[in-house]
Amino acid sequence: MEPVTESEVRASFVNCSKGDAKRLPVPRDLDNRPWDDLDFLGWSDPSFAGRCYLVFPTDDRLIGIALRHESNASVRAQMCSICMTTHSRGGVALMTARKVGESGRRGNTIGIYICADLACSLYARRKKTPSLGNQYREDLTADERSERVRDNIAAFIARLGD
Repeated sequence: MEPVTESEVRASFVNCSKGDAKRLPVPRDLDNRPWDDLDFLGWSDPSFAGRCYLVFPTDDRLIGIALRHESNASVRAQMCSICMTTHSRGGVALMTARKVGESGRRGNTIGIYICADLACSLYARRKKTPSLGNQYREDLTADERSERVRDNIAAFIARLGD
């Protein structure tokens, strides 16, 4: 992923109002992110438990989505639908995103199980390992695992507009 600026991040959100995008907390360490190892930018809201954000680069623009999840963690092991990493004890959360347009204004959402720390890119590249979970042995290369992360995120984002 190419580095992004705060203004680019704020302008990218598709499932919240411009006012909400203007007020959301953008990470202060954008200059220090491992951009070469990221397929998307993800972060949690430090002032609002259960709220997080994801910005994904497409061919022609950035797409940002606001997500929510329950802050009480499951005690069962779960697998992330994005990077296929298994975590135990709250390492994976069911995150929901409001749909785009009129459907979202009526309160419709979609959900996906995703790494609670939004570090799927790093798990796929084996730069990070889950504390108590597993990364299954696969014949896929790091590039193929990263491509799977991008494909899975793109599919989730595409469902926002359905």
